Amino acid sequence: MFSLLKKLLPEPLKNVYHLLQALFGALIFGFPTRKLKVIGITGTDGKTTTCYLVNHILNKGGKRSSMISTVEAKIGMERIETGLHVTTPNPISVQRLLAKMAKAKSEYAVLEATSHGLAQERVAFVNFFIGLVTNVTHEHFDYHKTHRNYLAAKSKILKGVTYRFLNVDDRSYESLKDQGSGQLVTFGLKNEADFVAKNIRRDSNLLQFDIESLGKKDQKISIKSNLIGEFNVYNILAATAVCRTLGVDQASIASAIEDFKGVPGRMQFIDEGQDFSVVVDFAHTPASLEAALKSLNKIKKGKIIAIFGCAGERDSEKRPVMGKIATQLADYCIFTSEDPRREDVNQIIEQMAKGALSAGAIPNQTFWKIPDRTEAINTAIQRLATGSDIVAIFGKGPEKSMNIKGKEIPWSDEQTAHTGLKERLKKRLSL
Repeated sequence: MFSLLKKLLPEPLKNVYHLLQALFGALIFGFPTRKLKVIGITGTDGKTTTCYLVNHILNKGGKRSSMISTVEAKIGMERIETGLHVTTPNPISVQRLLAKMAKAKSEYAVLEATSHGLAQERVAFVNFFIGLVTNVTHEHFDYHKTHRNYLAAKSKILKGVTYRFLNVDDRSYESLKDQGSGQLVTFGLKNEADFVAKNIRRDSNLLQFDIESLGKKDQKISIKSNLIGEFNVYNILAATAVCRTLGVDQASIASAIEDFKGVPGRMQFIDEGQDFSVVVDFAHTPASLEAALKSLNKIKKGKIIAIFGCAGERDSEKRPVMGKIATQLADYCIFTSEDPRREDVNQIIEQMAKGALSAGAIPNQTFWKIPDRTEAINTAIQRLATGSDIVAIFGKGPEKSMNIKGKEIPWSDEQTAHTGLKERLKKRLSL
């Protein structure tokens, strides 16, 4: 009944509905964030990985930390699913999970907050101790309408905090640096940042670089990580800045990052013994797609085959942009479905194809339009890929469903890739 009522409400009243939910949740669970130091993390890209990293480093560094991400919640050894699609849980669920963390004697709660979650008051009555913004790029304009509104939603995480953490290299920095409260701590690749990454290199399949804090070389941390890409340099920098500020020593930070295994659906390599690489990644914005493909180009030995779609009933302006980016940075592209909702998937793909054609792509030679996502993945894995190639499946990441005609259909890019690889290997063995 309440969910039906919410659907009928205009957006401003929906936010009031969420605010009242948050108040109710905080009341019935005893305002749990009074017993926790909440580390709020938002941004267009990188927030989930940064959330996982902060939680991992804190626990490895001897702190008691729990986490609510858009993938799952982690309280001690317990893992709790937070929903089918990546977004901040509803306000009562947030308060319930925070209460469980307080009961488990966690000192810190790492909370990933989406722009929707912040704008819709889903994290109201959460007292943030730290607010961190990874970056702000083009996304969710279907909801926020303007970049200014989107930035305003993100900036809410900086209000009332003790520490604010910002990416000094991001274009949002100048707009955000004077917003919010508390001490400003910066990170980036520029010397004027409080935490700076230097000597970035990739040796023996390890991402390696040095972090100098506050310009003091005697505080240098030598980083080794299995993660790839410059975007993960920023994620590691952000997590290090937070954990160092909270008193985790340099050796513990370096050790925790080296044994960090990554995040489900974020540059996750799928292995069934094939002679080429298959990677599943959540990249679903122009910036994240470009960053992911640039990173894969640095390690590729063969071709890159990119498979992705664009969500229906969401920001349509990015569709040709992403088609163009993929054409420029991948050798082959397959445009497919990705939560089309009630939109015609063929029309979405045509908009993506316009961007590809503008960059010189050739239909059925360098790019294909295959609406069925299973068929698209199998085409890449079973027909196009050869030794040393990289099949990159973008857009869904760890999500466990796909929205088609308004209904949530069970879905997993990871499982579909595993199945496709097994079928390929089975056919090869039968020859």
